[in-house]
Amino acid sequence: MNPSAAPLVSSKDCALVIIDVQQKLVPVIAEAGRVIENIVKLINFSKIIGLPVVLTEQQKLGETVAEIQGKIPDVQPISKTTFSCFGAEEFGEHIRRLNRNTLIITGLEAHICVAQTALYATSDYTVHVVSDATSSRFTYDWEIALNRMRHNGITITSTEMLIYELLARAGTPEFREALRLIK
Repeated sequence: MNPSAAPLVSSKDCALVIIDVQQKLVPVIAEAGRVIENIVKLINFSKIIGLPVVLTEQQKLGETVAEIQGKIPDVQPISKTTFSCFGAEEFGEHIRRLNRNTLIITGLEAHICVAQTALYATSDYTVHVVSDATSSRFTYDWEIALNRMRHNGITITSTEMLIYELLARAGTPEFREALRLIK
């Protein structure tokens, strides 16, 4: 079965990728506050269910914003100059070492680094892009990016949809803890 054809994600097979949510870029991004809030929810949820988190930074755009960096102080950002994260050798090696087949992608900008990373990844990974945890300077570019990625077999999801999908059932300790993030 083609990895991109897998209909549901499994917490044992995923990694959360956060792309370039940096100080110099965030001020010009549409709905940046919502994007950061949802990425923080996903980070907190990742801690509950044990998902690895991968963080990238485009060179010369400053550090990752404090709201995100403060939640993952032990995660060392992978520096890159390419738009696709896979253009940075360290990123590809890190992802392979995680031994996960599904990448949950968030970050900036949807039509550049997010799209190029997601499109590149589809040959080896199942890819889910969290629509409300990514954005661009202009909503038109964000919409075009989501459409293009969807057209190329990438699953477009939302923060809440992904959280419930990864939980898979109610009544567990993880479910009760995750409810505090959602409600």
